[in-house]
Amino acid sequence: MSATTDRALSALDKNLDASLKRLFELVSISSISTDPAYAKDCRRAAEWLVKDLESIGFTASVRETKGHPMVVAHHPGPDERAPHVLFYGHYDVQPVDPLDLWENDPFKPAVREADGRRIITGRGSADDKGQLMTFVEACRAYKEVNGSLPCEITILFEGEEESGSPSLKPFLEANAGELKADFALVCDTGMWDVETPAICTGLRGLVGEEITVKAASRDLHSGLYGGAAANPIHILAKVLADMHDETGRVTIPGFYDGVDETPPDILKMWQGLSGRPESFLKDIGLSIPAGEKGRSVLELTWARPTAEVNGISGGYAGKGFKTVIAAEASAKVSFRLVHRQDPKKIREAFRAFVRERIPADCTVEFHEHGSSPAIQLSYDSPLLNTAKAALDEEWPKKAVMIAMGGSIPIVGDFQSFLGMESLLVGFGLPDDRVHSPNEKYELSSFHKGQRSWARILAALAEARAAGRLPG
Repeated sequence: MSATTDRALSALDKNLDASLKRLFELVSISSISTDPAYAKDCRRAAEWLVKDLESIGFTASVRETKGHPMVVAHHPGPDERAPHVLFYGHYDVQPVDPLDLWENDPFKPAVREADGRRIITGRGSADDKGQLMTFVEACRAYKEVNGSLPCEITILFEGEEESGSPSLKPFLEANAGELKADFALVCDTGMWDVETPAICTGLRGLVGEEITVKAASRDLHSGLYGGAAANPIHILAKVLADMHDETGRVTIPGFYDGVDETPPDILKMWQGLSGRPESFLKDIGLSIPAGEKGRSVLELTWARPTAEVNGISGGYAGKGFKTVIAAEASAKVSFRLVHRQDPKKIREAFRAFVRERIPADCTVEFHEHGSSPAIQLSYDSPLLNTAKAALDEEWPKKAVMIAMGGSIPIVGDFQSFLGMESLLVGFGLPDDRVHSPNEKYELSSFHKGQRSWARILAALAEARAAGRLPG
């Protein structure tokens, strides 16, 4: 570890109380993006961040959008050889309802004891104000003791992440030249457990599709027409059942094109993770994995594609009973994608698969519900391995490479609009109750998260100088 990094780490330890005070100021701003009544508070949070970033030498500004403003800030690196990173976070938060379930005022943060652990309470403490401030504090410490930052840094803080990010894509398109960097750093993720940091290497993509099978011109009396007239519910049920074979594999032709097997060493790492794999299904009252046979729960949810039925409607579903053959039946189906699966090809293959199973005197209609590709960071990525080594220096246990079953749209946007690979490192925990009453953030996550970013920034600069990180 270099002397400059050591000085920055010491400053972070010394100034923890001051950094908590700053976080409390930010958390106390009720920047709820989905409710127009809090628009002024969202702007106030953006302005607070601009002022704070300016205090440590960033050129920062509030940028207008059709919705809540963005915060954009820039700081030069020590020289032209330093890597240029774009750091992303969001300052908006979820609504606090139901308020009566909160043990403390959601916008009066504090440090409290809970089950022998010290936690920071308040809405946004974990998602995402506490997370983004770990990075800001790392930058502050470097500037305080060294007078410069190890990397050139651009910061983008969004104010609409919790309400669908409607302004984000237009903003990225309009400001691509300004925001383009060597790679992006994203903090809106979490750790494996309180002692084990994690780097997210993959995010599953998504294809949403709604299908409606139509048969007779009207609902039919099942006594008069049953057995002779096509029943769209039967047809639809058969189509949906045909999507999987007895081993749990998806049977749509071409579905697995672009799907790679997870490297054996990564599978071994996942098998070594304790605790949550065993309780994952137990916590929801189940015990038997339902996906592809012979694969672990973590592999199924992190690295394998899925075809799921999200809803079915048709016929009479009210109280009592009605002997009717429905004229039509519908289903909503979603596909979680991995690796190099093409959302467009998946949609086309699914529609062909359905059409092949529709009787000649019936019809089917399709309604698209959006799509996004999967994001997969190479397990051999110099960016990933540089960050992992830095995290290993800070935490009691070595960092693990995980994936996420859901998606973070900003990562895909960075890849699509800015052509940047993203490094996803966050310090939240599964029990932080994000989006729920009594949200919290571990004090250790806040403190060691600061130290982790200081180490990562230094490691990235050192790797670039040594030629281990392309630029």
